[in-house]
Amino acid sequence: MTRYALITGASSGIGLALAEALARRGRNLILVARQRDQLECIALELTQRFGVEVLFRACDLGEPLRLSGFLLELEEGDRQIDLLVNCAGIGTSGPFLAQDWMTEQDLIEVNILALTRLCHALGNSMALLGGGQILNVASVAAFYPGPWMSSYYASKAYVLHFSEGLREELKKCAVKVSVLCPGRPAPHFSAPHKWTPPNSRTASCS
Repeated sequence: MTRYALITGASSGIGLALAEALARRGRNLILVARQRDQLECIALELTQRFGVEVLFRACDLGEPLRLSGFLLELEEGDRQIDLLVNCAGIGTSGPFLAQDWMTEQDLIEVNILALTRLCHALGNSMALLGGGQILNVASVAAFYPGPWMSSYYASKAYVLHFSEGLREELKKCAVKVSVLCPGRPAPHFSAPHKWTPPNSRTASCS
């Protein structure tokens, strides 16, 4: 049975770059992001360039019911996923107390809860397959506090430590877990304040 790599946050940035890199290596893909039009164009381009099957699903991971529906589709489908790339993420900037709470909640839903839920669901299915890989995208922000982006930095610290712990737990299932820590948050995440994070660092638990 054909196996697939599932990538969240696949419509731009690191997620899109990883989708292209995997397609270049002949991997069939399932791409997930909020923007359906962008996903459709990306899927068509990757299929034409590399001859792989590229499926896509527009899904707001910040909405738990939509994520539940998507996971149910995967469970009831016949496509086996042996690589999960959790790249979806959002950020806020500015004083924490000035943030709208729904925006903060959306950050927690996407950066923490959706990532954890996908690891749980697909980690279980990979264990049944006899192995697989999970790559969670954190940030250098995982290593330090981040004034004016406190929730974002804290969410990336969660991703780092969760991934490191999960790596040990899933060794016996032949499921490899890695975490990628890019150098800085994307420009649209950056706070308009003068505090800047320390130099870039990278961590891996593969």
